[in-house]
Amino acid sequence: MSEPRINDRIRVPEVRLVGPAGEQVGVVRVEDALRLAQEADLDLVEVAPDAHPPVCKLMDYGKFKYESAMKARDARRNQANTILKEIRFRLKIDPHDYETKKGHVVRFLKGGDKVKVMIMFRGREQSRPEMGMRLLQRLAEDVSDLGSVESSPRLDGRNMTMVIGPHRKKAEAKSDQRRKREAEAEAKKHADAGAAAAAAAQSTPDSETAPAEPSA
Repeated sequence: MSEPRINDRIRVPEVRLVGPAGEQVGVVRVEDALRLAQEADLDLVEVAPDAHPPVCKLMDYGKFKYESAMKARDARRNQANTILKEIRFRLKIDPHDYETKKGHVVRFLKGGDKVKVMIMFRGREQSRPEMGMRLLQRLAEDVSDLGSVESSPRLDGRNMTMVIGPHRKKAEAKSDQRRKREAEAEAKKHADAGAAAAAAAQSTPDSETAPAEPSA
């Protein structure tokens, strides 16, 4: 996605200006919009280039870019921190092997990783998928205090798979919710500004330039 035009790169005669708090200023000459931006120590940023005239907003573009980069970095970091591990079970697994493999699942979940559990069917075992289902359900119950099923058991060729994801810590969940609220508020503010500008443009497209009608 290309960056918007800002300040002197906006080369149109006039713009529909939106103030820093989302307030509607109206259609002004681009020279006046640039002057207002300079007086407020802000940038003039084109937010709706396809509108007629284009919609521009007064904002601190450097701060806006920095906050956007931080949010994108946090999102990438949170995504990278979660790794999908894989554990394979045999349908006829003995109790000792089951406990060993369950221990691996527990360790992965405690480390914040998701676990893809796979049961491999051999020969006639493929005719007993319900046994694989019971084994996966048993495992999910045994680790329910650490994680929950994100992808229910399903057959995939000769295998049956299930994905268990770790429970998120309350602090992480609250932090994510806060970032989400901030992002939604910022997006809503921009959307409201654009919608108001578009509505104003549709309701009074020529009000600023239309000559007054002669009196009777």
